[in-house]
Amino acid sequence: MAALEIHNVRKEFGSERVLKDVSISIDSGEFLILVGPSGCGKSTLMNAIAGLEPVTSGNIYIDGEDVTWRTPAERDIAMVFQSYALYPSMTVRQNISFGLEMRKVPKAERITAVERVADLLQISHLLERKPAQLSGGQRQRVAMGRALAREPKVYLFDEPLSNLDAKLRVDMRTEIKKLHQRLGTTIVYVTHDQVEAMTLADCIAVMRDGHILQLGSPDEVYNNPVDMFVAGFMGSPSMNFIRARLEGAGDGYALRIATPDEDDVLLPWPSERNAAGLVEQLNKPIILGLRPEHFSEEDVRLSEQAEGTLMEAKVSVVEPTGADILLRLPLGEQEITARVGPKCAIAPGERLSLRVDMARAVLFDAETEQRLA
Repeated sequence: MAALEIHNVRKEFGSERVLKDVSISIDSGEFLILVGPSGCGKSTLMNAIAGLEPVTSGNIYIDGEDVTWRTPAERDIAMVFQSYALYPSMTVRQNISFGLEMRKVPKAERITAVERVADLLQISHLLERKPAQLSGGQRQRVAMGRALAREPKVYLFDEPLSNLDAKLRVDMRTEIKKLHQRLGTTIVYVTHDQVEAMTLADCIAVMRDGHILQLGSPDEVYNNPVDMFVAGFMGSPSMNFIRARLEGAGDGYALRIATPDEDDVLLPWPSERNAAGLVEQLNKPIILGLRPEHFSEEDVRLSEQAEGTLMEAKVSVVEPTGADILLRLPLGEQEITARVGPKCAIAPGERLSLRVDMARAVLFDAETEQRLA
């Protein structure tokens, strides 16, 4: 049975429609992440699931029960907020047990629950401290502990790591991942950080302007984006979008990239990836999508690879990151990013031969921005 089902949910604030016929279904134990830019409607959808915002139309089901018009207390959910929302006058122990106390849980059970989550989150030594005596990461653990002390049907996390510094975000992300693997709970998690989405989720819903553009596994969303927005939003650095023209080449196709000062670059399109709609795009502008890792430094040992997958360009910027090197170089009318190995010895202004992995490339319609192949 699906743990959470959202059917054609709309939410309007006056004349503005914030959620537009949103439908999602996830199974028990799945980790769903709602991701998208600020203002796309993801927090509004989270609040609708929690019962903090009434929907204009549509239905929300938790474990098969229609909870659309139930209060938050009646939905059997627990929520972790961006702001922690801890009571400053209470100790950690009191903050964690407060929700259980409000639900009339017997004292012995409350003590057991607090000790259980404190041990799980490694905050047992902090139980008698107050929030002002804690670091940001410790406060976030307490906020999570308050939610975990209960055993609801669904946990809701609303950008819980956005107030933390970069290193602590990575550490807490790992802790949340471990927590989900250990407990197998159903989680709905809101973030605008696509790295969080890729690393944590079983299922990602990419939102834009109140719509769900794509719903799928991290691998599906990253490698098979439905349009240019999803392709550009997921991944860091983002996908390169290269203006090209689709031409016939024997029994297949090739992509011609016009360069203002040099010979055009011609990249063959893999015949095994021919799609029915491509014939309609012949001799028309098209968008070639290549991620930075789809480029690799040419190696003479790989000279037997397919002809025509090589390109050469002058490097304009070199950005070492430690694990790899990001190169900025012109291709056609735009500048692209390529990710190469850390041993690539190249300096700005030098020319470099790169091999392009066209088997992983994607094509988009230049007008609609929808994926073609």
